[in-house]
Amino acid sequence: MKYLCLVYSDENDLHSLPDSPEDKECHAYATHLAESGQMIAGEALEPVATATTVRVRGGQVSITDGPFAETKEQLAGFYMIEAKDLNEAVRIAAGIPPARVGSIEVRPVRQLAV
Repeated sequence: MKYLCLVYSDENDLHSLPDSPEDKECHAYATHLAESGQMIAGEALEPVATATTVRVRGGQVSITDGPFAETKEQLAGFYMIEAKDLNEAVRIAAGIPPARVGSIEVRPVRQLAV
């Protein structure tokens, strides 16, 4: 089953705390998951200031600079993984280096009926 592991962190803390991961550590973990066949995709995101939010209401498109909502933690990246169940997905998510300074939201991917 596919799971999306969303990496959340306060952008100001992500690389400044004693336990903060470095890019090479995140890359090494992603490489390990890829070699085990559990990594489908993953990317780090640019800072939240580069985000654009798009909404459509009543057929009208509205574009806003920045994220959808003000929050303490911002979406910093994601890992799309393959795991046999939620327990395995949580174990994999616990190994994602930014979990030490932020949080990892684990969500099953729903197959669309198309």
